[in-house]
Amino acid sequence: MSNLEEQFLFQVRALGLPEPTREYCAIPTRRFRWDFAWVEHKLLVEVNGGTYRHMGHSTGAGISRDYEKHNLATLAGWRVLAFDRKMVESGEAIQLLQTIFTTEEKN
Repeated sequence: MSNLEEQFLFQVRALGLPEPTREYCAIPTRRFRWDFAWVEHKLLVEVNGGTYRHMGHSTGAGISRDYEKHNLATLAGWRVLAFDRKMVESGEAIQLLQTIFTTEEKN
């Protein structure tokens, strides 16, 4: 787990949000894995630390692969969120996640 993923998981736990499953394969016919999954909520989260560097998720091939991964999950009925380093470090990512769980509790 990357330092950024550890930071995000720390935030999840600090707010007492449900514990996610790590490295979840939501599309059994593909090798795609998501950093975090809340299976009972049909929610997947990717934390991409290298967005502003030319590597992995920020290359043409990486971006294309991420689109395919996201689209296949959406077609399978999952909600998919993707966060970059700035979103995790600023608290924006965890605020959005908290909003999702709070809204679900009300419904």
